[in-house]
Amino acid sequence: MKIVIAGGKAKADYLIRLLNGKGHQLIVINDDLEFCTYLSQAHQIPVVHGDPCKLYVLDEANIEDGDVIIALKAADADNLAICQTAKRLYRVTKTVAVVGNPKSVDIFKKLGINTAISATYMVAGFIEQMSVVENLVNCLPLDQGNLVINELMIGKNSPVAGKKLYEIELGDGVIICCIVRSSQIIVPKGQTAIQVNDKILVLSTPETQNEAILQIMGREPL
Repeated sequence: MKIVIAGGKAKADYLIRLLNGKGHQLIVINDDLEFCTYLSQAHQIPVVHGDPCKLYVLDEANIEDGDVIIALKAADADNLAICQTAKRLYRVTKTVAVVGNPKSVDIFKKLGINTAISATYMVAGFIEQMSVVENLVNCLPLDQGNLVINELMIGKNSPVAGKKLYEIELGDGVIICCIVRSSQIIVPKGQTAIQVNDKILVLSTPETQNEAILQIMGREPL
């Protein structure tokens, strides 16, 4: 697949780490020159420096006829513009936009965005299904909703705090695939210990998602 990742910091870094080497053609665009250098060196891929809202930058990146574009900029309006431009002018098949305002989710869909993702919107859905999980930070669906990534903040009462990865049993279909610690990104191994205040990225199926979150946060599944 030809996948365009436009903007973003931690999410962009993780998506590239997840998708790189899987046979996809990745096109990465970012307007932060220093971060572009980091991404290029860390993942050994070319990165286009520039604002993905600008047509000449999209031209340079050669996004035409892409399979999917994922817009990760901080401003909702920017992500809407990126996705609409990619679909209308460059014939990108599927558009995904991260939005900060949960009210934008339905608006974006009405405006032709295939998938609009709001952390607040998703958290509200979780709260309706379970007791409050105060350390749930973010959630991102992948593979047309067949997989989800949850970003969780580890508190001092979490059962996984202080444990090594091999000691943590979360069941089939659940993987702790990344740790963010003081802005440092760690790809965990069996001997890697989870620390208080770590942010961990948990990959799971939608069916195993809620149980895994509750186990990590220190609650029994409902």
